[in-house]
Amino acid sequence: MGRGVEAGGVPAAGPRPARWSIPLIFFINGFVVASWVPHIPEVKERLALGEFQLGIALVAIAVGSVLALPFAGWLAGRFGSDAAARTAGLLLCLLLPAPVLAPTLPMLMLALLAFGAANGVLDVAMNAQGVLIEDRYGRPIFSSLHGLFSTGGLAGASLAGLVASAGVPARLHALGLAGLLAPLLLVAARAQLRDEAERANMPAVLARPSSALIGLGALAFLALMAEGAIGDWAAVFLREVRGAGMDGAATGFAGFSLAMAAGRFSGDWMRRHWSAAALLRWSGLICALAMAMALTAPGLVASVLGFTLFGLGLANMIPLLFGAAGRTKDVPASPGIAAVATAGYGGYLAGPPLIGITAEFIGMQLALVAILLGAMVIAAFPTLARDRADRAGPARHWRGTEWTGSSNVSL
Repeated sequence: MGRGVEAGGVPAAGPRPARWSIPLIFFINGFVVASWVPHIPEVKERLALGEFQLGIALVAIAVGSVLALPFAGWLAGRFGSDAAARTAGLLLCLLLPAPVLAPTLPMLMLALLAFGAANGVLDVAMNAQGVLIEDRYGRPIFSSLHGLFSTGGLAGASLAGLVASAGVPARLHALGLAGLLAPLLLVAARAQLRDEAERANMPAVLARPSSALIGLGALAFLALMAEGAIGDWAAVFLREVRGAGMDGAATGFAGFSLAMAAGRFSGDWMRRHWSAAALLRWSGLICALAMAMALTAPGLVASVLGFTLFGLGLANMIPLLFGAAGRTKDVPASPGIAAVATAGYGGYLAGPPLIGITAEFIGMQLALVAILLGAMVIAAFPTLARDRADRAGPARHWRGTEWTGSSNVSL
């Protein structure tokens, strides 16, 4: 495709450079966040922190992200998702050394709060930019963007582990990455599309979301609650209920993670052939059946396979829901995504402790049934995620790999 024509107030721009800039931004985001995680034990030891103190400090990242999300939508809409992604991405890269170098617990908490806030703004802005580029580029790309975020996380954590094993000081690793990734982020951000159209008629920062966004937010809450719960409790379930050893217990989450990545990299191909609503329905059904298998089928292998299939079903839920939020009628993409992301990350934070508290009373196996029920709810309400491509009909909207619908079609 050539250069795009001006539509809906969006200045004409060539989508191909932007098509390759936004995946790099997603990758850098995952890389930076994961690069901090392997340094947590060193920071704990250096500051002589107990488990409780470290836990409180780590919560600051999530708090910073959640507090920033509503403002992220307004900022990206007011100044453009391109400017917001560029600024927040640069801050995230430059803030990477801050928690590693923090001299005290209060400074560590402040650094992690700022780190989380920058990550929250970048999350909203880059997803809004992804929706814009997908609409202009002419084929689905959104699921693979989330796959690249996960790939960046794997690469960042792996490199940090290798550097630590080689005896490189944590501060040099963090400072070196900041110096390398910040310019790379700025170069990638130059090719983004400008979204001037969002700057008009912006809602208030904390405006009440529409009913459509409330529905999408509820589904995102359930999807990310499931992701957080599996991350925290799959290994515990396999060890306590299935009697697995440490290595066997780890295979459940490993299979889940690999299936998530595979599902996201294949999601764009599926999106070219099926509607968002159809994919969400099947995703929910696969998750429900997979969780039933993991919880009830006898033996470790069957449970691991169940958690793996659960990751495959869950993989594209958030890309589908964020994509639909970015195309909600009469709502600019950035505030729409921010509203749904806020609800979703609320589920991600609330899910694991709720499962743990419930397990104290009824046992881990029955507590995880809540995840199965959540998947069934998602499967029952897939039309909440119908985006404008679905309204035009997927066969007419995506023809092979080419865009055949209007970029101005609304929900």
